[in-house]
Amino acid sequence: MTGFDWLGAIGLLLVIEGVLPFAAPVVWRDGFRRVLELSDGQLRFIGAASMLGGVFLLMMLN
Repeated sequence: MTGFDWLGAIGLLLVIEGVLPFAAPVVWRDGFRRVLELSDGQLRFIGAASMLGGVFLLMMLN
């Protein structure tokens, strides 16, 4: 994977991350408030599940 591939992946991530705050800021803000109320263990589980999902997706693409 080249440096341009990584930059493209980061750019795509930023676009995807920006869609909800742009399209529905009230919904995004409410969701963010709910995330702030989660415990550390819940946040770690969500982070681990997200990382595993990303690794699985990358494995499927290669």
